[in-house]
Amino acid sequence: MRPPFSYRDDPSVPGFDDTAPIAFMDGDCALCAFGARMIDRLDRSDDIRICPVSTPLGRAMLAHYGLASGDPESWLYLEDGRVWCDFEAMARVGLRSGGWGRLLGLLLAIPRPLRDWLYARIARNRYALFGRRDLCAIASPRLRARLMT
Repeated sequence: MRPPFSYRDDPSVPGFDDTAPIAFMDGDCALCAFGARMIDRLDRSDDIRICPVSTPLGRAMLAHYGLASGDPESWLYLEDGRVWCDFEAMARVGLRSGGWGRLLGLLLAIPRPLRDWLYARIARNRYALFGRRDLCAIASPRLRARLMT
């Protein structure tokens, strides 16, 4: 992808606090809403923040990394200036979260071509498979504190 912290030099990306990890995800997808609740439940450090891709920052970060905000494969995870996408992003979130979240690290054991194919199939059909749910509308006060809107 791009070098670490490259978004800082992109004038289209608004300035933001990047000292803690951030998961950029669809704010309308029921599967992503479930993922956000799992981050909130499993993140032992309580520092992973969540930014819906529909926000100005979310859209700008996706564009910086060559993804469209409407692209179903637009899940990013930012930590220490580095960005991961798709299942790799989810695995990194799990590893960072600790505890049971580390099981997501098993996603990295799946060969990359198969992992990418599987992620694309799920992402493109996520609304049909899981429905829609407004991430912000269902957020608990604790989860709401993680949200970057």
